[in-house]
Amino acid sequence: FTIAVDKVAASGGYMMACTANQIVAAPFAIIGSIGVMAQLPNINKLLKKHDVDIELHTAGEFKRTLTVLGENTEKGRDKFKQDIQDTHELFKDFIKEEREQVNIEEIATGEIWYGRQAIAKNLIDQVMTSDEYIYSKVDSVDIIQVSYEVKKGMASKLGLAAETTLDNAFGKIWERLSQGRYFS
Repeated sequence: FTIAVDKVAASGGYMMACTANQIVAAPFAIIGSIGVMAQLPNINKLLKKHDVDIELHTAGEFKRTLTVLGENTEKGRDKFKQDIQDTHELFKDFIKEEREQVNIEEIATGEIWYGRQAIAKNLIDQVMTSDEYIYSKVDSVDIIQVSYEVKKGMASKLGLAAETTLDNAFGKIWERLSQGRYFS
C-alpha cells in the first residue's frame, strides 16, 4: 500500500499517510506537523464590561475546562494544557508504531518539512510525484484506470452558477416568446 503526496500531508494528513507501507512525496510537498494546538477566543471581560452574566452548568469537574464566554480558571487552563499534551503523546505513539524508522522526539515538534527534507527525517520513503510513481509502475503492474479531475475554484463555481441562472432565464423567455405570450 503506497501513498503519494503531491501537496500536503500535515498533522492528521500525515497520520493517515503513515498507515501506508510506503510514502512517496513530491519534492515540494509539505510533510509532518506532528503537534497539537488549540485556541479559542474568550470574550468574558467584554461581557462583564456590559453587565452580561454567563451561566455554565456541567456535570463532571472537567466537562468544560475552557470557555469562550465564561471566566476561565487556572485549574481549567492546566487541565486543558494537559489534555493537549496527552493528545500529542497519543499522536507521537501512533507515528512511532507506523513509522518505526523515525526519531519521534526530533520530528514531533509541530514543524513541517518539504519532500527532500522529509526523506532525510525518514518521514517518507521516496521523493517523487504521484505521476512519476504511476509511470514507474507501468511495466510492472496492471494499471486499471487513471483519471484526473481538475477542481473548480470559487470563481469558476460562481461563474457556472451565474451561467446556469442566465440559461434558465433566457430559456423561460424563449419559451414564452415561442408560445406567443409576449407578441400576438
